[in-house]
Amino acid sequence: MMLTVKRRSTRLPSPSAEFTALVTGASSGIGTEFARALARRGHSLTLVARRSERLRALAEEFSGAHGVHVDWISADLGDAAQRERLDAEVLDRGRPAQLLVNCAGFGIYEPFVVSTRQRELEQVRLLVEAVVDLDARFVPAMVKRGSGTVINVASTAGFQPLPGNGTYSASKAFVLAHSEALAEELRGTGVSVTAVCPGPVPTEFFEVGQPLVVHRIPRIFWCSAAQVAEDGLLAAERGATSVVPGSLLARAFYAPYRTAPRHIAAPVARWLMAGELKRMRDFGAESEPQREQPGEACEVADP
Repeated sequence: MMLTVKRRSTRLPSPSAEFTALVTGASSGIGTEFARALARRGHSLTLVARRSERLRALAEEFSGAHGVHVDWISADLGDAAQRERLDAEVLDRGRPAQLLVNCAGFGIYEPFVVSTRQRELEQVRLLVEAVVDLDARFVPAMVKRGSGTVINVASTAGFQPLPGNGTYSASKAFVLAHSEALAEELRGTGVSVTAVCPGPVPTEFFEVGQPLVVHRIPRIFWCSAAQVAEDGLLAAERGATSVVPGSLLARAFYAPYRTAPRHIAAPVARWLMAGELKRMRDFGAESEPQREQPGEACEVADP
């Protein structure tokens, strides 16, 4: 069963020096590969992430290899003020976004009570609030022009609640529902929205989050970051509202998780997340949750 639905006639906008494709989380992993694939198609780019040196190097690489104009903006999109600055800088540079790829994110792979309030809130701000904010900033102008594409990177984690990864899976479920609802609202406007839902992808995302669930999913069902980007763009070109990238076998593996009844999905999810749930062992009933000191920063990784 292939999880790609509701095709429309909308296609990706044609490359134009007057417009830009804005890619968040562009400094590594899936974000980098989306940017590379768009540059290969001839799109001008605006790369967004926190790491300035990495963005500068990628901008030089893409412009040199594909002859496209590449801007870059360093920003932590979990910060509302920096999203405001991003919007202003895009406007000042005079290339409106005709494509938006929301890819920035990080994941917490431990039980909620072992995590910290600040980390959980940072996760929601980046995975949920930033996606809504950037969609709200750039989609109205696309609608007025009658052309545009939004690609929101969700996850197969959003197909069911995942204990030990609960806020992440809930956030990705939000991104998927938000994207599919927005796609229906925009039907007929010339603007399309596609949610890309990868399973495990070997990137720096895993090095930071240290998920153990990936060891329970056979490698045959994994997907490379480059394949996620290519399949995501092909799905957007077809006008699909959602896609699970990778092989037909991988898509067949993940499809049932989206429709399985909760009483079936819950024990399967608990088995998958057994490693993460073991991180509860040192959290005693009398323990105090770890708390951040005032001003302590949360580490955020671009997937």
